[in-house]
Amino acid sequence: MLFAKNSPGPSSGRLAENVMHFARVLRNAGMPVGPDRVHTALAALQVAGLESKRDFHAVLSACLIDRVEHRELFDQAFVLFWRDPDLMGRMRALLLPKVHVKEGAQPPPPENRRLGDALFPHPPNRPPEPPEPDEVQINAELTWNDREVLRQADFDTMTADEWRAAKRALAQLKLVFEPLPTRRQRPSPRAGVPDWRSTMAAMARHGGELWNPRWLKARHQPAPMVLLADISGSMSRYSRMLLHFAHALGHADARVESFVFGTRLTRTTRLLKSRDPDIAVAQVVRAVADWSGGTRITDSLHEFNQRWARRVLSGRSTVLLISDGLEHGDTRALAFEMERLHKSCRRLVWLNPLLRFDQFEPRAGGIKAMLPHVDRFLPTHNLQSLAELVAVLAERPAPRAPARAALPMH
Repeated sequence: MLFAKNSPGPSSGRLAENVMHFARVLRNAGMPVGPDRVHTALAALQVAGLESKRDFHAVLSACLIDRVEHRELFDQAFVLFWRDPDLMGRMRALLLPKVHVKEGAQPPPPENRRLGDALFPHPPNRPPEPPEPDEVQINAELTWNDREVLRQADFDTMTADEWRAAKRALAQLKLVFEPLPTRRQRPSPRAGVPDWRSTMAAMARHGGELWNPRWLKARHQPAPMVLLADISGSMSRYSRMLLHFAHALGHADARVESFVFGTRLTRTTRLLKSRDPDIAVAQVVRAVADWSGGTRITDSLHEFNQRWARRVLSGRSTVLLISDGLEHGDTRALAFEMERLHKSCRRLVWLNPLLRFDQFEPRAGGIKAMLPHVDRFLPTHNLQSLAELVAVLAERPAPRAPARAALPMH
C-alpha cells in the first residue's frame, strides 16, 4: 500500500479536488455521478492506494460507473482528464495540479462532442462573449426563422454546429407509432370483452353480488421496424443521421432491427443499444469496415433476404430502406430481391435523399428496378423530411394494390 500511517490520504490533498472535478466532468457529459459516489471513490482510494494507473482507473470505474453503457464514455474521459505525463509521480506526492485547458488542446472527436464540451467548456480560441444588456428583448420571429432554417438544412452540407443542433432537435422529436393489436388483453374501464375471472373474484369479495363487471380490451404495441441503411460514400452523411433516428426509435416503444450495407451487410442492432446516441453511432462507424466505401445493393439485399428476413421480419413489420438506388450493372436481380423483400413485410418505405431535387426523375436503372416494389417513396435529407417520416409511421398503411406505377410517391 502506498499510503503510510502518517501520510495524508487522498481526501487531504489536491487529488481529492481533481477527483471531484473529474466527477463533475462526467456529470456534465451525461453520467449520473452524485456526491455519494465521489465520497465512495475517495474512501476506496485510501484502501486501494495509488500503486499504478491501472489500479487508479479500476477504483474510479468501480465507484463511478453503474451502467455498462457508460464504460466507454468513462474510459475516454479518464484518458483525456488524467493525461499528465508525470501522473504517477504527482499522484504519489498527492500534489496533482488543478486541470486547466492547455493552449492548442482540442476537444474529442465529433462523436464525443458532449464529452468535449464538458472538458473544454470555453475553448481558448473562442472570442469572449459580450456582456448581456440589462434589458433582454426576445425576438420570436428570429427564433422561429432560425429553427426553420435548421429544419430545411441539408444533412450533407451542415456545419458542425448545425449538425449538433440537428441531433438535439432529433432527440426532442415526438415519436408516434401505429398501434397494432396483439393477442394479449388488458383491463378496460369501458364495456367490451367481459373479464369473467376478475368479475367472479370481485363477486366473491362482495358476498356473491355483482357490483361492477370487469372488462378487457386488446393490448396494442408499435409495429416492429427494420432499418436497412446504405453507408456508401454518397450516403454516409444521411445514414449517420438515420442511425441517430433509429437509436431514438429503439429507445422509445418500437422494436427496431438495424442493418447497414455498403459492399457487405452488417447487423448493428446490438451496437445501437447504448443509451448514449453519440457513443452508439460511433460504435457502428468503428465496427463497419466498408463505411463510406462502395455499394452493392443487390448483393446486400440478397444476403438479407437469404439470412435475416425470416429472423427479423414478419407480416407486421415496417422496413425503412435508405439508399439512393444508384446500382450498376444488371438490375433484374435487384428487382427480384426488392420484390422478395416487399412480400416479406407489411410495409416497405424507401427513403432517398435524391428526392431533395425538384427536377428528380427516376431514370437510373437501379431506381426503376426498385421503385415498383415499395409502398412509399420519401425524401430523407433534413429534419423536415424526418418529421414527415414520423407522421407516415404513425398512420395505417393503405391496402396494397396488385400493380404499381413506377412513379415517385410522396
